[in-house]
Amino acid sequence: MAAPTKKDMEKRMLIRQTVNAMNKQIQKLEEQKKVYIDAGKQAKQKGLTAQYNLALSGLRMTITQQRRVYEMKLNFEITSQMKDMSAMTQEFLKGMSSLSKDMLKLSKDKEFMKVQKQFGEAMVGVEMQTEQIEAFMDETESAFTTGASASETDNAELESFFTNEAAAEGSTEGEIEKELEALKKRMSE
Repeated sequence: MAAPTKKDMEKRMLIRQTVNAMNKQIQKLEEQKKVYIDAGKQAKQKGLTAQYNLALSGLRMTITQQRRVYEMKLNFEITSQMKDMSAMTQEFLKGMSSLSKDMLKLSKDKEFMKVQKQFGEAMVGVEMQTEQIEAFMDETESAFTTGASASETDNAELESFFTNEAAAEGSTEGEIEKELEALKKRMSE
């Protein structure tokens, strides 16, 4: 294989940067999930139904976004690997073409026909791979457009998580009042 050009190195750097950006987004969403869980837990403890429902909605939305980013990252990585495979196939085809030309010089038409047949089969393989990539991308796009609405089971699991966390804290009425006062004070600042 030929040594990577500056342009190839820039493309690889861009791919790494894109994957890193997706990883950072996943981490941000993970942190956001913790914020919503804490908010929901506190709201549940304090009997603040509207705030609890808001935290539950925010958590559901964050989980959906995180799943989408995971899917995009996986699709991006797979597509990048398929591109590498296509590049390797292209190098193979160049080599086969060169070998075919040499063989033509050595053995005239009979051997060339065999190499030409192999070359044609390789081209069919590349076309099939391209069609598979297109089908994969169509399926991926379809998956991204499908809404990620929460089922009754998902809601029940999320609610039980908040309830369990709130019960585990075991806050007293006095502690709750102190937290409410501190929260009001921070909001008025």
